Formats: sequence, structure tokens, C-alpha cells
Amino acid sequence: MNQERLMKVLLGPHVSEKTTMAAEQANQIVFKVTSDATKPEIKKAVELLFDVKVDNVTVSNVKGKVKRSGQAFGKRKDWKKAYVRLEAGQDINFLGAE
Repeated sequence: MNQERLMKVLLGPHVSEKTTMAAEQANQIVFKVTSDATKPEIKKAVELLFDVKVDNVTVSNVKGKVKRSGQAFGKRKDWKKAYVRLEAGQDINFLGAE
């Protein structure tokens, strides 16, 4: 796994009510990742970018919703999200304030 690939694996944090509860209760952060990313790549990418220790990674493939506009149907893209559990005492601060 080269450094350039690891920098492109994470697309951004996924923020929702469910992910906020996961962060508070289980010390998990949820990221939107590339669809071909593997668990070891995600783990190394988070450790590289945020300088934290990762305990566990769980991935989930999300199916794109079918939407309708008039009589035409369309489909959103499928995507992958990763639940990253951090080791005890570790935290990621997205705001940058210390």
C-alpha cells in the first residue's frame, strides 16, 4: 500500500444522527470511502491522516436510492462507508481547534 493510494481512500466523514450516536457510545467514527477500499487500507489511511490508533474497521456497502422525476426513473450511485473504532483514549477532532 503506497502513500498516494492511502491518501485517496477516505472521501470524508459521514455525519448523521446514527453516526453521532456511534461516536458517543462506541468511540466509532464513520467515513465515506472509495468503493474498492479494503479494511486494512482504511485502517492505515485513518492512522496516517489523523495520527490515531485504530482498533477495528467494519465496512458497509450502501445501495443508491431509486429516485423518480416525473415518469423518468434514475438511481443514485452505490457507495461504501466504514465504521472505524478507535482505541481507548483516542479521538479525532475534525474542527482543528485544540
